[in-house]
Amino acid sequence: MRRLFETRPGDTGLPGPQRRWALLVLVMGTLMAVFDGGIVNIALPTLARELNVSESRVVWITNVYQLVSASSLLAFAALSRLLGRHRLYIGGLAVFTVASLACALAPGFAWLVGARVVQGLGAAAMLSIGPSMYRVIFPPRLLGSAIGIGALVVAFGIAFGPSLGGGILYLASWPWLFAINVPIGIAALLLALRALPREAPEAGRFDWPGALLSAGMVSTFVLALDQLGHGGLHLVALAPLATSLACLAGFIRRQRRAATPLVPLAMFHEARFSYAATISMCAFIAQGAAFVGLPFLFQSVMERSPLESAALFTPWPLALMVTGPLAGRLADRFNPAVISSLGLVLFLAGMLSLALLGEDTTLGHVVWRVALCGIGYGLFQAPNNRELLGGVPMAYSANASGVMASVRTFGQAVGTALVGLVLALSLGASESPVGSLTLALWLGVATVSLALALSLRRIPLARHAR
Repeated sequence: MRRLFETRPGDTGLPGPQRRWALLVLVMGTLMAVFDGGIVNIALPTLARELNVSESRVVWITNVYQLVSASSLLAFAALSRLLGRHRLYIGGLAVFTVASLACALAPGFAWLVGARVVQGLGAAAMLSIGPSMYRVIFPPRLLGSAIGIGALVVAFGIAFGPSLGGGILYLASWPWLFAINVPIGIAALLLALRALPREAPEAGRFDWPGALLSAGMVSTFVLALDQLGHGGLHLVALAPLATSLACLAGFIRRQRRAATPLVPLAMFHEARFSYAATISMCAFIAQGAAFVGLPFLFQSVMERSPLESAALFTPWPLALMVTGPLAGRLADRFNPAVISSLGLVLFLAGMLSLALLGEDTTLGHVVWRVALCGIGYGLFQAPNNRELLGGVPMAYSANASGVMASVRTFGQAVGTALVGLVLALSLGASESPVGSLTLALWLGVATVSLALALSLRRIPLARHAR
């Protein structure tokens, strides 16, 4: 950690001591945005009871946050070039903080859902450009280590968000789930105004048609996946899927013609970037399938309690927290594609071992398999993100950051839908759900295998770029 704040001759970015405070701002913003999902998810039964709404309606407190965030990531990444990343990040942080206060003061369900829409916009503004700011704050020799810290922060938020939410509900009422963001957000805002590096905005116009097509493409795609996961293949799911494909075709056409496109397609001519984005998508599909499938496997098949299931799953993010920063440091010294490929090998081994689990598996056998997935994913993520961000010119770094956040969202959504779709299609077809859940994990194995094949193929490209 100390080496991140040491200054050497020729270093770009901020001077060593200033990096510490800028990094703290990014950590605080990312933690709030990531925590917010896990904290609220665990409180949905409480919110349904106290707000007097059905369980089918209360899930929109979570869904609308995710839908709005996913739909606006690419737009905010492009907007940051016209406003300056520091202005957009500070604005997103301010919006998120004010919206958190509005959530805490919500008198009813409709108010809370509306405030969550605004909160999702603030979160998207931060998450869309946060990773690219590492490239402005740190010199290239430390980029992998800095991105590793970012991976650790996300893992920490995923691992301990539900526990924090449960603790808050045990000690206080549900508004404190959102009120806790307010003092943290104010402190982060005051620090951001002093610590974040300033950038001059670029000339150009914002691509509003592209932004609308992007939002339509993503939102209808996420809705289609949600419908597929709940009811299988039917017209209600196929209609938004067709709409998403139509928006995708219109979006690509628009990006080819726009003077200042939302996503410069020239980025995808950079092989390192395209490989890293595709590999990231495949890995997040597998992770999403595992994150949803394993709790079902632990509780429905192995008959473990929710608390035991949470404990069985915890080795994954804990292992990622340890290996993420290490992988970042290794990526600064060696070929990132090699480190990332090694992580995918371990991740594949872990997914294979999970797919081979049976109903009578002991707890010890589960723990090492889950931990192996976390170790592999931790070794993979930071070096791959380094390739994704470093594979394009600095002028495209904000757009690359938006793509990185988008493929993460898409991948997790696809992985989640795969589990739901397999369960829906096999409902009543077998006496035990173990076969369906195993199939979902095998689909995850297939996507990791594809990611590994692509990662091995890109190794010469990464070596030549160093």
